[in-house]
Amino acid sequence: MDQASKLLAEEHLVRYVPYRVIGDVVRFTLAYNPGAAFSMSLGPHSRYIFGAFAFVALFVLWRLYRMTGRGERDGDRLRVLALGLAWGGAAGNLIDRFRSPQGVVDFLDIGFGDVRFWTFNVADSAVTVGAIALAWSLSREEQAIAAQASAKAAADQRLRAEDASGREA
Repeated sequence: MDQASKLLAEEHLVRYVPYRVIGDVVRFTLAYNPGAAFSMSLGPHSRYIFGAFAFVALFVLWRLYRMTGRGERDGDRLRVLALGLAWGGAAGNLIDRFRSPQGVVDFLDIGFGDVRFWTFNVADSAVTVGAIALAWSLSREEQAIAAQASAKAAADQRLRAEDASGREA
């Protein structure tokens, strides 16, 4: 979907000319980003440097996926979905880095009047939603582990107290 939407944007939009979708709030505006998120740049070799970072990110996300239980626990399904979104978005933007010499194709333009958010694409949305879902999933797992450890400590303390009171009797 990401690559298809970018190809459609390149085919039907004029660079930097906004096309209103929902008033002035949501517009399609074709732009190219040769850098990273928020147009960060590392000079003329940004394309290759950020491409290498993307390869590393894809590898890390794949390893996290391989370590996930594939739905054995409730949190696993959310984690698999989050990792899939992040991986797919990162891969979509990586394809753009090497497909287009101008950079990653961005076209979603959100804001009010002159106050605009950065122009982005479907892959950026997938990475963002995936990262938020992954963070939430990991925090829920951490809370569950802490609750289990607390319950185990309380049970151990009860057993020690019962054992001690049994010896006193």
